[in-house]
Amino acid sequence: MNQRPYDLDLIRIRLPVGGLVSILHRASGALLALAVPVLLYLFMSSLRSADDFQRLGHLFSSGPGRLAGVLATWALLHHFLAGLRHLGFDFGWGEARARARLSAQVTLWLAIALTAVLWLGASL
Repeated sequence: MNQRPYDLDLIRIRLPVGGLVSILHRASGALLALAVPVLLYLFMSSLRSADDFQRLGHLFSSGPGRLAGVLATWALLHHFLAGLRHLGFDFGWGEARARARLSAQVTLWLAIALTAVLWLGASL
């Protein structure tokens, strides 16, 4: 008899790396869609006066501001790289199981590595 689960407990289910990259691709796209209007508003408000510009500088140099910047950078890089991966699938590149798994791992770790390089390089 088949022992299939009746409910999807996402904590217990171990997704393959391709599934994780796919879910993170969607989450990063949603995060970017929500972040763009907020960032546009903040940048527009920074153009009002020198005081508003200084306040925005303090906001982005604070701990939560830096964390938001790191998260937005990762979301942009991950979404871009995962989009390239999916575009490759549309052309028939890397559809074999081993290549798909490798491209998912490269996408996942390259987005993290590039985010770290950009932020560590900016802080030097």
